[in-house]
Parts: sequence; C-alpha cells; structure tokens
Amino acid sequence: MQCVNAQRPTREQQHAAMARDDGNPIYMVNLLKFRERAVYADGRETSLSGREAFDIYGHAMTRMVLEAGGKFVFSGKVRGMLIGSVDDSWDQVAIMMYPSFKAMTAITSSPSYAEIHVHRDAGLDGQLLIETVRS
Repeated sequence: MQCVNAQRPTREQQHAAMARDDGNPIYMVNLLKFRERAVYADGRETSLSGREAFDIYGHAMTRMVLEAGGKFVFSGKVRGMLIGSVDDSWDQVAIMMYPSFKAMTAITSSPSYAEIHVHRDAGLDGQLLIETVRS
C-alpha cells in the first residue's frame, strides 16, 4: 500500500465526505509526522520545532472543537510498529470527535481557524486524516 501525505483534502475527497455526512458524529484519526524545525510559509524566523508549532495549532483547535460540541478523544506519541511496516513511522496519533462533518467544516472554514492554520502547516511534514464513525 502506498501512502501519499497531503496537507489538504482534494476536491474529490471533500465532495465524498460531504456526500456521506449523515449529521452524526465523526471521529477523525490523525496520523502526524512533524518537521524537525518549523517552516513558516511567510518566511518568518523561528526556533520552534515542528511539534511545538503544531502544538500551538492543536491547543487552539481543541478549544474550537469543544466549543462546537465535539471532544478530544486521544493523543499519544507513536513508539513503535507491532504489525506491518512503513518506511518512516508517524510521530503522533490524535483522535477528535466532531458532532458532524458539517460542524467540522464550519470550524475549518472560520476566520479563527485561518489564523491558527499557519502553525499546522509550519509544523507538519506529513499527515493522514482518516474519517471514522462508530459501528
């Protein structure tokens, strides 16, 4: 299986997610790979590590999710692979619950999100974002 790391969903991925939105809660599983040093698109100088830059984003994002009725479910450092193999392991796994895909879209299209998103991009070297629902 080939893994492609992208910072943003494709238009097709966005349309597919909207089409399957049934108004019920979704759980977003985040597989995160951090840059050694944060790199800001505007070229600003920083001594932040990628993890530190992402943490600025993560704390603010968690507040927005909680305010929208979602919840922070789990975050943990990856310490090894038990089954399977990858060329380069992820650094962290995080799971957030959103009341619905529509609620997540409202958060990620808000001006507040636009302000913090620069820290996410500066800190991440790669990410997989996997939408799940309770079965």
